Parts: sequence; C-alpha cells; structure tokens
Amino acid sequence: MQLLTLAPDLLTFVVSLADEVPQDDDVKAGSMAFVIFVGLIVAVVLLGFSLTKQLRKAQAAKAAGAFGPVEEDAPAEDASTDRPADQQS
Repeated sequence: MQLLTLAPDLLTFVVSLADEVPQDDDVKAGSMAFVIFVGLIVAVVLLGFSLTKQLRKAQAAKAAGAFGPVEEDAPAEDASTDRPADQQS
C-alpha cells in the first residue's frame, strides 16, 4: 500500500529527469538531414521525368492504334435523350 502513495512522487521525479529542454548548441539539423532532403528532391524530379516519359509513350501508342479504335471527336450526348420518352416535355 505504501508503494501506491510513492508512485506519484516517483513518477514526477522520473518525468523531471526526462523532460529537460536542450540548449541551443545541442539542437542542429546536421549534414545528414541536408543529404536526405536533397535526395528526396532528386527522387521527385526523377519521378516527374519518368512520368512524362511514360505519358508520352502511352500517347504515341494511342496514336498508333495500339489500344484499338478510339473515337476522339465523339459528339456530345444531348441531355434530353437520357430521359425516358414519357418524361420528356
């Protein structure tokens, strides 16, 4: 039972040891963080170039007819033809 009365004091002591605010000299980004940041930028640029290349290949294949007949200039459907005949006014 005495352990339960000691627990809050012990918990406060442990938290006070772990909750120290670091000094300004202790906190720095470092060169490794910069390398990771630059690496992520390079990865995004490479993914953008790859996406552009794949989209161009898909467009060329579409123009060559690899996907079958494609109606590019299909006329727009009239909205009045979507309704049943008994509902048209």
